[in-house]
Amino acid sequence: MSNVTVWHNPRCSKSRQALQLLRDRGVEPRIVEYLKTPPSEAELTHALAELGMTPRQLMRKKEALYRELGLDDEALTEAELVEAMATHPILIERPVAFSGGRAAIGRPPENVLTLLG
Repeated sequence: MSNVTVWHNPRCSKSRQALQLLRDRGVEPRIVEYLKTPPSEAELTHALAELGMTPRQLMRKKEALYRELGLDDEALTEAELVEAMATHPILIERPVAFSGGRAAIGRPPENVLTLLG
């Protein structure tokens, strides 16, 4: 079975569900509690490439901090958005699972199972 890493928030039900789905299939992922150990800007850029997403697509736009920091400003560059996520990891959508050069956001949680194929 391929190695799976999950950026996990134990307080998030979707994150817990995604972990359970993996474990139910015999996969014990490497868990990174990204709020305690935030990804660097380089790690975020790499994750975005694996996800095939822009920074804004990976951001939790309903998070109060998103509005407070003015991150809805279309003039912000991708680098500025990545920097905001590295500085404030609460802004990162969760969970994110990685395996074999691919990644998936667990929304819905079943999305992480696409990495097992």
